[in-house]
Amino acid sequence: MKYILILFTFFSISLNAQNILKFDKTNVQCEDKWIAYQMEKDSTYTLGFIYIDSQAGLTLNYEGKFKIEKDGKFIRVNSETKNEVGFIKVRLQPNRTAIAEIPEAKFKELNIEKTPSWLKTYKTDENSVERLYRWGYMYNGWNECEKALTFLEKADEINPKFKGLQTELAFSYNALQKFDKAETSLKKAIIGNPEDCYTYKELAYTYTKLLNFEKVAETYSTMSKICKEQNFIQETAYNLAYEYFKIKDLNKFNKWKTEAEKWSKSENQYTQNLNKMESELNK
Repeated sequence: MKYILILFTFFSISLNAQNILKFDKTNVQCEDKWIAYQMEKDSTYTLGFIYIDSQAGLTLNYEGKFKIEKDGKFIRVNSETKNEVGFIKVRLQPNRTAIAEIPEAKFKELNIEKTPSWLKTYKTDENSVERLYRWGYMYNGWNECEKALTFLEKADEINPKFKGLQTELAFSYNALQKFDKAETSLKKAIIGNPEDCYTYKELAYTYTKLLNFEKVAETYSTMSKICKEQNFIQETAYNLAYEYFKIKDLNKFNKWKTEAEKWSKSENQYTQNLNKMESELNK
């Protein structure tokens, strides 16, 4: 009976903690947030503040540990190392590990401020186009494209001709299936830099998703003449071949399969996939 009581008590504490802390966020979703990692074996939680360093990227400012009492109160745990708390910065790699945002109602118990005083060092030029573009670029790289747009669209209002901005906007729009907006941004980008092959690749992808295969073919033709990046050209031909595979148009599939194969000297993933598609169509 004693063991059952102990087990029940521990379960109740754990359940109470789970009700207070919701482990439903990833680190890239917690910029400028106080967070906790899952409970450790000693029933403590790691406390930290996540922010972005413009040079180092996503960073955790480690602030020590805390426990959750039976009544739900958050209690900081004293560190054995005096200089440990608040002085360790950990560069983070984006991952899917579930972490919890600390409820604002618990800030006083943990003796923390919503916005740490040291954070202002990292908050210079927040409304400059350079910073907005950089933040949007990072969030796109973390596949948080909706978040990226909150920065990129502000940058677009300030200086739509900023180098790389329109293509980065288009990347977000394509990922969010806003293909008409992507096309508009990419056309602007080409006006500013008519020989940027990555922009043409994104435009071809946009036209593919819009099912405008004639425009894809035109873009491919342009890329074939000006691009040094043969992998971009091959990817464009491959995507078009795949679209014709899906609608079982064997003649047009074969045409674009041949085009895709022209751009690699040896077998790669594109050619392997195309051979499998050809076999499927010829059954």
